[in-house]
Amino acid sequence: MRKGIKRMYDYLVVGSGLYGAIFAHEAKSKGKSVLVIDKRPNIGGNIYTENIEGINVHKYGAHIFHTNNKKVWNYITQFAEFNRFTNSPVANYKDELYSMPFNMYTFNKMWGVVTPEEAEARINEQRAEITHDPQNLEEQAISLVGRDIFEKLVKGYTEKQWGRDCKDLPAFIIKRLPVRLTFDNNYFNALYQGIPIGGYTKLIENLLDGIEVRLNTDYLENKADLDALAEKVVYTGPIDAYFSYSLGYLEYRSVRFETELLDNPNFQGNAAVNYTDRETPWTRIIEHKWFEFGKDADGNDLPKTVISREYSSEWKPGDEPYYPVNDEKNSKLYQQYKALADQESDVIFGGCLGEYKYYDMDQVIAATLDRCESMFGGVDE
Repeated sequence: MRKGIKRMYDYLVVGSGLYGAIFAHEAKSKGKSVLVIDKRPNIGGNIYTENIEGINVHKYGAHIFHTNNKKVWNYITQFAEFNRFTNSPVANYKDELYSMPFNMYTFNKMWGVVTPEEAEARINEQRAEITHDPQNLEEQAISLVGRDIFEKLVKGYTEKQWGRDCKDLPAFIIKRLPVRLTFDNNYFNALYQGIPIGGYTKLIENLLDGIEVRLNTDYLENKADLDALAEKVVYTGPIDAYFSYSLGYLEYRSVRFETELLDNPNFQGNAAVNYTDRETPWTRIIEHKWFEFGKDADGNDLPKTVISREYSSEWKPGDEPYYPVNDEKNSKLYQQYKALADQESDVIFGGCLGEYKYYDMDQVIAATLDRCESMFGGVDE
């Protein structure tokens, strides 16, 4: 605990995404005083949703909640009612449409096979091309699903995502690819899944109910003044930025969005369509209304639609970091930053950026609740 005068708050929480909002809620429920700040003009971090023409638009990319963790599901559904949305994306390869993840619909379209036995035989025939331990992502993918699926549904999309040729990407990035010899196209196949009715922003608002929040507040630019307000800091920003990049920059992939409101009730007929050829510059198009079945809050059909084209890019200072590049080089650098973080006794580093780790939403929730239980002895259920 910081020595000297009594601070105004027990906790300063930097960032109002899932980690920060849940921590703040739990701290408040245990009688702690909390201030939440965010450099953006809105709460919610990357799960922020903005209402446009009755459509809850996922401003920083599609977020579909899914988990097999009943504790996490019971916890988060206290703060929002979830709909029954099931993610079944479509892959568009040069105007050929394929069902995702790879299943019997995919194999029938790809090869004309009808039975699981036929599909498995075709995959095994093509997998046999790789006779040694895969040395890169291309070889790994072919060893799992064969050449045809790799060329049409993996190669271009992956190269756009990572900005590198598949031969230059490590094999571990695709440790496994789901291959279903059934007609199941439920992408996540999780016991609990859906989208908060009314959008994720409403969920975060409910978590932060009664907690002071200051937006448009950059912690790192005002660190000394903000640190003076609280006994402890919960920091969910990039760990390397906290230490002024003193050991070098960690690498991230970033995403740019082009969002359009269209005077059209149906642009693509599905929430997510992946563009898997290399020539199309975007990785996918999201049509946000289908996350809530094309209806407004009163159940009426929406006459317009909002789409977002997503472009993957290499992160550079000033961009929003999205996905950590957890290769060997960056993992080593992160461990050096973590050693510095471990010396900061009054700072808790959490979330995707604070821990330089890819988290699904349910994993963020579980990690935050574990942290709160260890600190406060139980969570608000």
